[in-house]
Amino acid sequence: MSDLNEKKPVIDTSADELLRKYDKGSDYRVLSGIQGKLLIGLLGAFSLFQLYTAIFGVLDAMLQRSISLAFGLTLVYILYPSSKKFSRTKLHPFDVFLAGVAAFVCLYVYFNYAELVFRAGRVSQTDMIVGVIAILLVLEAARRVIGWPMVIIALVFIAYALFGRYIPGPLAHRGVKVPNLVQHLYYTTEGIFGLPIGVSSTFIFMFLLFGAYLGKTGMGEFFIDISNSIAGAAPGGPAKVAVISSATMGTLSGSSVANVVGTGSFTIPMMKKLGYKPEFAGAVEATASTGGQLMPPIMGAAAFLMAEFTNTPYVNIIAAAVIPALLYYFGVWAGVHYEAKKQGLKGMPKDQLPKAGKVIRERGHLMLPIIIVIYLLVSGYTPIRAALGAIASSIIVSSFRKDTRLSIKEILMGLVDGARSAITVVAACATAGIIIGVVTQTGLGLKMGSLLVSIANGNLFLTLVFTMITSIILGIGVPTTANYVITSTIAAPALVILGVPVLAAHMFAFYFGIIADVTPPVALAAVAASGVAKSEPMRTGLQASRLAIAAFIIPYIFVYSPELLMIDVTFFHLVFIVATALIGIIAVASGLTGYFRTTMNPVERVAFMAGGVMLVTTSLLFNGIGTVILAATILFQIKKSRSLAIA
Repeated sequence: MSDLNEKKPVIDTSADELLRKYDKGSDYRVLSGIQGKLLIGLLGAFSLFQLYTAIFGVLDAMLQRSISLAFGLTLVYILYPSSKKFSRTKLHPFDVFLAGVAAFVCLYVYFNYAELVFRAGRVSQTDMIVGVIAILLVLEAARRVIGWPMVIIALVFIAYALFGRYIPGPLAHRGVKVPNLVQHLYYTTEGIFGLPIGVSSTFIFMFLLFGAYLGKTGMGEFFIDISNSIAGAAPGGPAKVAVISSATMGTLSGSSVANVVGTGSFTIPMMKKLGYKPEFAGAVEATASTGGQLMPPIMGAAAFLMAEFTNTPYVNIIAAAVIPALLYYFGVWAGVHYEAKKQGLKGMPKDQLPKAGKVIRERGHLMLPIIIVIYLLVSGYTPIRAALGAIASSIIVSSFRKDTRLSIKEILMGLVDGARSAITVVAACATAGIIIGVVTQTGLGLKMGSLLVSIANGNLFLTLVFTMITSIILGIGVPTTANYVITSTIAAPALVILGVPVLAAHMFAFYFGIIADVTPPVALAAVAASGVAKSEPMRTGLQASRLAIAAFIIPYIFVYSPELLMIDVTFFHLVFIVATALIGIIAVASGLTGYFRTTMNPVERVAFMAGGVMLVTTSLLFNGIGTVILAATILFQIKKSRSLAIA
């Protein structure tokens, strides 16, 4: 039997050391003994609190969010050392002290909630001290878990709030006094305890817990095996396996970097063994993993925030995201396919691949929880109830076969893993709350939107270009959930001003914020992939950007044709848009690769890309011209390939 069937990759554990090395937010402590047991107990208690409120009812907003933040910040300071010099196997007294202070300042809001409400916005000197400490602790937690980029952004926003009167031009404002800023950021639901941490402490946590249990059941191995059985034997098979497996795993993991080192630790070596250059192998995994954030049903947890921000039912967000996500992956698939054909790379021998029927018989039941969660959401259940049903079903379904059955210990450790995966989200959402607080208090969102529109002189296309650039810059080095919060708050309003539907505007900003993960110079996902592939990071990032070309095109399509997002859709128009977009994206991918039936010369490449872009547009005139250009070039390619075959 094949090696693939005999030795299954264990994604959660094999990627652990790589994740430590290449993800800034994963340099955590591994504690043992009494300290380890206390940490496990605290993580378990966090999950149990979230489960309790999900089952019996969420507490009042400030109470729910303050307890959730207390757990999150305390765990950050326990798990993530403040200095590289501190031990990764023992707690440092300084971190223990900060963990205690973090718990105190968060629970201060919980225990003084009634008095704070009674005072109606007036803060005492004690409130001020607690609030300032809390803001600093949130920023420090973000630095430890996420890194400096998001902290710097938050500090810039705080400075903008305090010194707005000294800023020239349309972004100026009268300035916010320190007491007013602290009160707004820490004692209202407009700042740290705002919508991001509200969604994090309810919907997002429950779906992260669901993802943890799916990982325990062996869903990652199932996805890789089924991907191998589908595409492993095709030209460039391992690269196509990476595309499929990363698309399926990425939507559950909530992190492009975690997805890269998880599935990439298995797929990248296979690609290199087949003959792909290290840079291209890393780029394929980075691009496919980043796209997982765009793929329903979870979309890196940002879908829940989008539902709240746009006041759109969650199931509608999923429906809107499906076609753009599929088009994105068709573009990646096409790039991989033509690169394989260009290099003459074959697939893996069929006798070394798992059989689809056998994989489905043995572990196909693991798909049931995902089907159940989608059914519950479509049936009108709240996301919290749907996640609860999915968690319960994943435990029950795993018991259908002995080799997937979860033990009591694994069920308990699922609580621990779910809470640990939520810590980054809590820190990111709390920091994002600072940014939103400044925006709401100063009116920056509307000012920024008006400024972008003014610079573009009211031209929608130019505004889209400026919004794209803004979103990519704001998305650099920032996790998915916080990424969306920032881009939707700063960039999306410009599009709404010009009449773009709210959902399309938010999805546009979201796409370009996500694609920052493969866009040099930072390109976190590409850097992580280059670490696994042992390739040059910048070249890997440039290759990944080329493969992700669809992500640079699709948002423009759904802004000009919101039907792609199922907004006021008519069936025939939708079919036409999808068909022309699909052909256009494949043509662009082929042109960028320089291969269709045979290698292209520069003129053919330009013709393919130009024809593809014209087919992607919503103009019937451009569609017609693009079709003629593409048809002529394809005929030339066919004739050229036949001539070479005869020769």
